[in-house]
Amino acid sequence: METIALAEVAAVLADPSRAAMCLALLDGRAWTVGELARSAGIAPSTASEHVTRLKEAGFVAGVKQGRHRYVRISDPRVAELIEHLAQHAEHRSTAGLRDSLRVRRLAFARTCYDHLAGTVGVALRDGMVRTGLVDEADGLALTDHGRSVLTGLGVPVPAGGRRPLLRACLDWTERRDHLGGALPAALFTHGVEQGWFLRRPDRAVRLMPAAEEPLALLGAELPGERPGAA
Repeated sequence: METIALAEVAAVLADPSRAAMCLALLDGRAWTVGELARSAGIAPSTASEHVTRLKEAGFVAGVKQGRHRYVRISDPRVAELIEHLAQHAEHRSTAGLRDSLRVRRLAFARTCYDHLAGTVGVALRDGMVRTGLVDEADGLALTDHGRSVLTGLGVPVPAGGRRPLLRACLDWTERRDHLGGALPAALFTHGVEQGWFLRRPDRAVRLMPAAEEPLALLGAELPGERPGAA
């Protein structure tokens, strides 16, 4: 049964158009079918058929807002699966691609579904542990000091829910953990709203000048040399 289930999952992502749509959805946002069609370079009717297949496989879920209908990845675990497969594909890329500005931007700061990854994500995790905002003695836990600092920055600390507040998430470019879970997702969302972070279309994240102070308060020590801002 496990072999059959694995083959079914592989078949869903074997189609290049569906794979392209899933990669687009990795930015954590909800997309319309039309937007997914454009991202994959296919007709909207074809994209609609692919979305139906992805829904049936449990990869995506529909979201309705007013008269508008959107699609988003159904679960963080699905995003992790797609992320890991994308990592494997990236490792098979040529040296020229790995050296490109796009890939250097992704390695420096990118979204891992709905939270920060790359050099910035790992630096954030290290800083929060080093300054006592997060305790890792018995698993990852937000300390009272950490809650106070985040509250001072206006970051809402999620309460309850099925998703863990903090968890380790292996960063494929750094080969070390960054922070995943409900809290890093809330932090990133708040940072985008406050103008700390700017999303790029390819999942890379640009750090804005307004991010310097909050990241410093969170203990993140970032390199002075960064990929170009253009």
